[in-house]
Amino acid sequence: MVKEYSPQRHLPPLESGDRLTRPEFERRYAAAPHIKKAELIEGIVYVASPLRHEQHGKPHSRVMTWLGVYQSLTPGVDLSVEPTVRLDLDNEPQPDAALFIEPDAGGQTRLSSDGYIEGSPELIVEIAASSAAIDTGSKKQVYRRNGVLEYVIWQSYENQIEWFCLIDGDYRLLSPGADGIIRSGVFPGLWLAVEALLNNQMVRVLEVVQAGLKSPEHNAFVQQLQK
Repeated sequence: MVKEYSPQRHLPPLESGDRLTRPEFERRYAAAPHIKKAELIEGIVYVASPLRHEQHGKPHSRVMTWLGVYQSLTPGVDLSVEPTVRLDLDNEPQPDAALFIEPDAGGQTRLSSDGYIEGSPELIVEIAASSAAIDTGSKKQVYRRNGVLEYVIWQSYENQIEWFCLIDGDYRLLSPGADGIIRSGVFPGLWLAVEALLNNQMVRVLEVVQAGLKSPEHNAFVQQLQK
């Protein structure tokens, strides 16, 4: 039997450290279904290591619970877990979480014809364990340059959260208020009890975000999105 020719069979494997164009990265990624997560950052491929429960899976689930409550009660805002994001010709990250305003509501992103996010989500969260050097270094600069308005890094080994806001072209660290709560400037009502999230006190985390969802600023934000 003569096998039908398929260009994908002749593609080199996708490996960390490869320097590729974004189209070539996408071709090799599509041809490697065994790879669950790979990113292109400044033209360099990073294939993710296996993910540990305590250092990555568990904090990731807490973040998605917090963001999921906010998104479910904020029409015009969407949420995605580990989406491929086409930022520019050299950068196609796969962030742990992306919260973004829907295109029809005036957001920065759009969906491509093949279903991928294009453009910069308004907020990105990364769980930084084995990837900490990338998440706090080159990836942070890529997000800043592409206009990701807020960037949250949870460094799981240090058990600390940094929340950056893009102001005048640079990331500035948001600090908790006297009550220990960080309040998003881009998503009104998205409130985070930082220490509670770090210590797995999810009842407190949910109480705080629900209070934010009942705030006048969140109500005004929803009305703005629905215009």
